[in-house]
Amino acid sequence: MAGNEWVNSYLEAILDVRPGPDDPKSSSLLLREKGRFSPTRYFVEQVITGFDETDLHRSWLRAAATRSPQERNTRLENMCWRIWNLARKKKQLEGEEAHRIAKRRLEHERGRREATADMSEDLSSEGEKGDSTNEISSHGGERMARIGSIDIMDKWASRQKDYKLYLTLISLHGLVRGENLELGRDSDTGGQVKYVVELARALGSMPGVYRVDLLTRQISAPDVHWSYGEPTEMLSPRNSEFSPQETGESSGAYIIRIPFGPRDKYVPKELLWPYIPEFVDGALSHITQMSKVLGEQIGGGRPVWPAAIHGHYADAGDAAALLSGALNVPMLFTGHSLGRDKLEQLLKQGRLWEEINAAYKIMRRIEAEELCLDTSEIIVTSTRQEIEEQWRLYDGFDRVLERKLRARIKRGVSCHGRYMPRFMVIPPGMEFCNIVHHDGDVNGEVERNEGKHSSTDPPIWSEIMRFFSNPRKPMILALARPDPKKNITTLVKAYGECHQLRELANLTLIMGNRDDLDAMSTTNAAVVLSILKLIDKYNLYGQVAYPKHHKQSDVPDIYRLAAKTKGVFINPAFIEPFGLTLIEAAAHGLPVVATKNGGPVDILRVLDNGTLVDPHDQHAIANALLKLVSDQQQWSRCRENGLKNIYLFSWPEHCKTYLSRVISCKPRGPKWQKHDNNSDSESDSPGDSLRDIQDISLNLKFSLDGEKSEGNATILEENSDDAKSNMENTVLTLARGVRRGTGKGMSTEKANEDIGSCDFSRFRKRKWIFVIAVDCNATATYIDIIKKIMEATRKEKAAGFILSTALTILEVHSLLTSEGLNLTDFDAFVCSSGSELFYPSSNSDDGPSGLPFAVDLDYRSHIEYRWGGEGLRKTLVRWAASINDKRDGESIVAEDDSGSSSYCFSFKVEDFDLIPPVKELRKLMRIQALRCHVVCSQNGRKINVIPVLASRVQALRYLFVRWGVDLSKFVVFVGECGDTDYEGLIGGAHKTVILKGLDGESRKLHASRSYPLEHVVPFDSPNVVQAEGSDVGSIKETLAKLGVVRS
Repeated sequence: MAGNEWVNSYLEAILDVRPGPDDPKSSSLLLREKGRFSPTRYFVEQVITGFDETDLHRSWLRAAATRSPQERNTRLENMCWRIWNLARKKKQLEGEEAHRIAKRRLEHERGRREATADMSEDLSSEGEKGDSTNEISSHGGERMARIGSIDIMDKWASRQKDYKLYLTLISLHGLVRGENLELGRDSDTGGQVKYVVELARALGSMPGVYRVDLLTRQISAPDVHWSYGEPTEMLSPRNSEFSPQETGESSGAYIIRIPFGPRDKYVPKELLWPYIPEFVDGALSHITQMSKVLGEQIGGGRPVWPAAIHGHYADAGDAAALLSGALNVPMLFTGHSLGRDKLEQLLKQGRLWEEINAAYKIMRRIEAEELCLDTSEIIVTSTRQEIEEQWRLYDGFDRVLERKLRARIKRGVSCHGRYMPRFMVIPPGMEFCNIVHHDGDVNGEVERNEGKHSSTDPPIWSEIMRFFSNPRKPMILALARPDPKKNITTLVKAYGECHQLRELANLTLIMGNRDDLDAMSTTNAAVVLSILKLIDKYNLYGQVAYPKHHKQSDVPDIYRLAAKTKGVFINPAFIEPFGLTLIEAAAHGLPVVATKNGGPVDILRVLDNGTLVDPHDQHAIANALLKLVSDQQQWSRCRENGLKNIYLFSWPEHCKTYLSRVISCKPRGPKWQKHDNNSDSESDSPGDSLRDIQDISLNLKFSLDGEKSEGNATILEENSDDAKSNMENTVLTLARGVRRGTGKGMSTEKANEDIGSCDFSRFRKRKWIFVIAVDCNATATYIDIIKKIMEATRKEKAAGFILSTALTILEVHSLLTSEGLNLTDFDAFVCSSGSELFYPSSNSDDGPSGLPFAVDLDYRSHIEYRWGGEGLRKTLVRWAASINDKRDGESIVAEDDSGSSSYCFSFKVEDFDLIPPVKELRKLMRIQALRCHVVCSQNGRKINVIPVLASRVQALRYLFVRWGVDLSKFVVFVGECGDTDYEGLIGGAHKTVILKGLDGESRKLHASRSYPLEHVVPFDSPNVVQAEGSDVGSIKETLAKLGVVRS
């Protein structure tokens, strides 16, 4: 036991049974300090509670109750060692936490320096520090101005009347409906559900808003109400401050339920991740249909796309990012609670990382939140605390760098490809129209009704009043669940130890509902038990109310009762992310005392109706309460201020601020070079494919010398080495420069004419489209599987093919032509990991070795969002050089010019095992505010860095939006593993065939994943089937199971 004398001391004290003051063993350190040592109290209150190991508390109590002294001492000794090990573990975790924080800080500082150095080329001597008080806050938290009159609101409304916005909100988990919300039914159906429903309802009645869709999950499970299975529900407006706006057949606010995941089962949010692609595809179908309907009503025949897509919580944020990329519309995000913050808290409690990730799928959630930082134009938060204490934990956000970027944008200086979302603090709204303020005093009513209960009083009043020996006293009200973080025990201690406060006021604790302490969670039960003990310790009977039950509808009546007694509301939580109860209390005329940590700081700055206190200082809590209940002038002033300013937190005010931010976003949406006038044209033959359509997009065909030949034809000499060299150079030029413009000799105007003259209805009427997305490393195997898939499906006359690959268009051309495959057998080519989209040409003048490729220029608008361009490339080159320098200059990573293009920076990797994992490169880019999608392919020999919202599966969604190709008609072939974008290809509305025995060697690319594939891939989906092999027979058999071909 050398070096652990303190443990000897604890053991000595534990094994003693109530030592007397003269006992020689009282020389123990703790006995000298405290006079009497209670091992139960010490270890439970000081050690165990820090680990959320409340089962130890009960074990300790059972051990202490053992009758046999020998057995009791043995069990207590064993318990002591268990606790000691936990204490050691706590120290270890604290050290690891400090190391992680220090490492994160160094990474952000290094990234900030490098980003600043890159941007310093055109840096002027002023305006770049970003910490000037004159700068707009990086949090977007300008102080809200109070609405002075109805005239101001009317003027604002008149300015919005010309807008007819279509807004889309997404909230996936929980039970969502417009009326009779089942709040508290489970952890997924809480405040977020209420917030999004009321937000959608309020937005639907605002000037300038034509339609609001709240997209959520359709649930037809037997254990939930049938209303959650209804596909559409209209949200009837509440009382609005605005006069009715122009209405139409589809105007208003609606809940739209999209079926995804198991149809007959309620799924908690942690298990929804594999099914989100299915939701995205269903939502995409709904939005495109609705855009056409609204186009007929208010768009003059042109589709009306959402002005913004707003995701709520990480799962909906992930879906919103994909929808935003597919539709090229602005995205907003509200986290509600954040994964990194939760992870930090759980680690501090001593929970194991593996356990946390398995239970909460926390790393998948964090990655979704990082993606939201990459793609959102606006991040909406309720408080500054959420930004300063929670979002700062993320790789993609840095306050200092954000300020520098904001300063450069204001001055019109280039940010070198760096982007940061705008953070806006917009407190949640409330409905105040039904709140009744009572100015009367409760004393008179108590005297008149003493000894009898008034039938007009709410039943909850008598349930509370029965606790008090003197109900005339002002009521101190606390309303919170019995969670240690809510700090109710400190409030009770503060009240119990302040005799003057006890003389002046009663204390009411509304701590949720309970029947039996033993039936509660151990944490909540421990809090309630502690409070009951404190009540007994301070003899607070007749002064403290703690009713066991109340209904949600009782809460306004509880506030009213406290206001009638001229009481005070208190929120003493250690940290309060927002503090909606403070707004509710103020709306009922209650002054407040609140924690100084978190959202209450912003709320009280606006309302000016109370006092902020240190939640750890019980004397400060008691003094603040005492001052309000004893000083009637201050009480009245706080009450009046709260009632005067509370409408800043009304839904109209919330929506006014919200809509002003949405309107300020740069308008974006699907924009084609020319409107597709043939969208509804009938095809002559359903067997005709896109490859049979003349003049699609741009027919870019090059001659040997790169000049455009007459008739748009290209003549290549197969046997000429010069011709081959020129062909390669020409295709390389095409691959790298095609997005900068059209081929030489062809004007953009001509390209616009060509793309508008196409008839793509035949493409849309494909019965099936087979997407070959197998990532084979061996060329022979790759060609072999392509031929087998085409052989297995050759009897499907109305079928088409798409090749989806990490290869460049030059590599695809060389590969297919060398094996005798006809390019016109394919409808499209998704190349460079989804950053390029080409169609084959059918010009009769094309030679057998020609390059009849047409590039879809419209795809550019869908992938160029936040593309870092040359600034990103320079950073990647610097990253590659740093890796090589660590290997004494050995070329481990090198830029691949031939594989790069304007929207794909490619790097060759000599040894994948010698470079950091892909997630580290992605992290590095995010720290420097560079938004991109990093894909490792070819078994680790190649890295493609492409736009953040570009991918192979997003290219398929683009084909749906652009050409109307039904996503359910796609059949995607993949191997058992693949490139690092593999997970995106599995799941969704399309069907997936997993070919057994292919791409198994690519598993090493996924070895360093933050979360396993099982967390995100719906292997249980009926649309995902694994073939027994990769031969023609197995492929046919699998397609028959999917109903694609006849067995």
